[in-house]
Amino acid sequence: MGDHATVAARAQALAERAGRAMYERDPASQTLGMALDEIRPGYARMSMTVRPDMLNGHATCHGGFIFSLADSAFAFACNSHNQVTVGAGCSIDYLAPGREGDRLTAEAVEVSLSGKTGIYDIKVSNQEGRTIALFRGKSHRVTGHVVPPDA
Repeated sequence: MGDHATVAARAQALAERAGRAMYERDPASQTLGMALDEIRPGYARMSMTVRPDMLNGHATCHGGFIFSLADSAFAFACNSHNQVTVGAGCSIDYLAPGREGDRLTAEAVEVSLSGKTGIYDIKVSNQEGRTIALFRGKSHRVTGHVVPPDA
């Protein structure tokens, strides 16, 4: 393995450790039935099935649950470098309804990371690939690590 491949493998292993540790101490994501499907440095994909108790008065998924899925994927992506990072701001655009039984997937991608600030775009889609929402989050790195860096 070359130096670049070794560095990439270490970064991937660290992202996976940080993701597992965060998920284990994240009762909000767990209670909503979210799964961490994939994590890489600067990237996370999470999914959640729309349950009957997530429906609003129009019998569609309440926007707060869609937001929560996108926000969780954002959190996992921006903490994937093992630097404790919090959300500093975000916006969401709802494009289509989520329906009961839909499997929603939020894919978070790091767009920019400079100093302590990052920008992440999150696309929420249903099982048919239809875009449900677009979320953009701004992150701010604070002190500390998600997991010990040398473990």
